[in-house]
Amino acid sequence: MLQAQVHLTLPVWVHEAVDLGASYPGDAAKVALAIELSRLNVEYASGGPFGAVLFDADDRVISAGVNRVVPHATSLAHAENMAYMLAQQKLQSPRINAVLPGPITLATSSQPCCQCFGATVWAGIDRLLIGARASDVEALTTFDEGPLPADWVGCLGQRGITVTTDICRDDACAVLRQYGQQNGAHY
Repeated sequence: MLQAQVHLTLPVWVHEAVDLGASYPGDAAKVALAIELSRLNVEYASGGPFGAVLFDADDRVISAGVNRVVPHATSLAHAENMAYMLAQQKLQSPRINAVLPGPITLATSSQPCCQCFGATVWAGIDRLLIGARASDVEALTTFDEGPLPADWVGCLGQRGITVTTDICRDDACAVLRQYGQQNGAHY
């Protein structure tokens, strides 16, 4: 029989780690939450060392994601994609900023890979906040982040998405380092 359904979930611990009633003012607070999710994902062995959180214009969480590639046996279950899909389903819109007033912000523990870069173009966000760089991911783990345009920040800027990098970078790298030293699954 042809497979006709996909079911992806976040680990149960995420519900305790994300306070939907809280406000996360400032870029560092947003990225710190994404990094904390990445750390907990490693601690609970529920996926890879990546976290992502979508925020509305009032600095409140819209959705969150962690890497679930290995538990769900799908290369698409990256943290950013999980956050995007959960928000899109919740809002019943493929473009988040078409439904909610902006700016809509995605905070990530690490720079989006080539797959998540593509998803970011279409997801409907206005701001992208990044902890670790792709070069950090590749230096501290055996992940391959894939090819990106040489001026990937400029490409997003042309589509109205502002990018800020190196936010809480040392904290994000600490999670990657720990995961790399544990020789976790790298898919």
